[in-house]
Amino acid sequence: MPVLGHGWQLLRQPLGFLESLRRHGDLVQVKLGNQPAYVVCHPELAWQVLRDDRTFDKGGPLFDRLRDILGNGVATCPHQDHRRQRRLIQPAFHRTRLEGYGEAMEEELATLLGGWREGQVIDTFPLMYRFALRSVLRALFSSHIDSGTADGIQRSFDTVLGGVMQRVFVPEPLLRLPTLGNRRYERCRRHLFASVDRIIGDYRAAERLGRPDSGDLLSVLLATGRDGAADGGPVPDDLEIRDQVISMMMAGSESIGATLSWTLHQLTRSPQAERRLHEEVAAALGDRPARWADLPALPFTGRVLTEAMRLHPPGWLFTRITRKEVELAGRRLAPGTAVVITPAVLHRDPELYERPAAFDPDRWLPERAAALPRGAFLSWGGGPRKCIGDQFAMAEATLALATIVSRWRLRPAPGCDPRPARLSTVLHPRKLLLELTAR
Repeated sequence: MPVLGHGWQLLRQPLGFLESLRRHGDLVQVKLGNQPAYVVCHPELAWQVLRDDRTFDKGGPLFDRLRDILGNGVATCPHQDHRRQRRLIQPAFHRTRLEGYGEAMEEELATLLGGWREGQVIDTFPLMYRFALRSVLRALFSSHIDSGTADGIQRSFDTVLGGVMQRVFVPEPLLRLPTLGNRRYERCRRHLFASVDRIIGDYRAAERLGRPDSGDLLSVLLATGRDGAADGGPVPDDLEIRDQVISMMMAGSESIGATLSWTLHQLTRSPQAERRLHEEVAAALGDRPARWADLPALPFTGRVLTEAMRLHPPGWLFTRITRKEVELAGRRLAPGTAVVITPAVLHRDPELYERPAAFDPDRWLPERAAALPRGAFLSWGGGPRKCIGDQFAMAEATLALATIVSRWRLRPAPGCDPRPARLSTVLHPRKLLLELTAR
């Protein structure tokens, strides 16, 4: 369509449109707005793109818009900045640190479930998203953030994150018009930045007073920044720290909320998987909430989550930009060409997965998963830019799912609409209404 290109199909029926591309070949040209792009429909091509982040750099329409929020953080920065930034962040996700974040996850989960009652109908995604965002805020800022500040950050973050995908398909001049939506987006973006800047400033002031490391993500970022300077590397300024903080907020909130929501949806349709999950959780937990030490005893819970991510990958579309001329699937791509990778296409490919539409957690048993080619499962990305917080996210989702199903059985309620939401950076259910029954 004029101006929108194939954006109209992506906005109306994103998964159906993307899956339809497979029958046109391994590399299919589409238009995002007025810009041509090439959609990868084969796992080997996806892996070729992901492993060579120098040639296929972060960029393209989606990341151009995400940089409005995430700046030059690790999720959006170009290749030339990525390795230094990843080294800066990596200590925050060391195994010894992760267990400390588990306490914040458990407390936020107790707050979430404390308000649930027999027969209550919940709108699942907003609750799961709020739980995940609150957990990552606690992990980032420890006890240095009060409830009012957290509420303000969440409201601003909701608005700017919700506006990103819409803005991918809108020509740049229209984004500068003083419309109500553009003004609201910009107002919330400024509030989000100011709130995070104020918290960073408080941490800097506490450092000058000699207060100890709080054990949270922001303390680690500030500390590794100083260590990098001692090793001769550049000291990250407050702007870079802010970009990293907001990148972590994005990665640790919507995606986890969507994964938990889709998992609960799939369990309502898969009684055998639900029964096995209940059995595992009962044996591991008894009648108490899940704790970090329980994770090794919950392998089936992890497979259930992974299978939900296969069928409903949170990051359903991401783009790369070629930095030099390159051949892909026999086609010569000029520098500056946009390449699109969509896990939604690969994860449902019948040549990769037997009965691809079926919910089968046991396809992730080690011996079965080992037979998959690289590039067949991309919920965490791949190559040098693979998600740095995958263990954090998987642990949080496992703790949450195990605790929820140990206490409650959930069933669809009238008005439930589990179709994927439109205009969303992360595909989540539109209105997943579930009724609670105590177990």
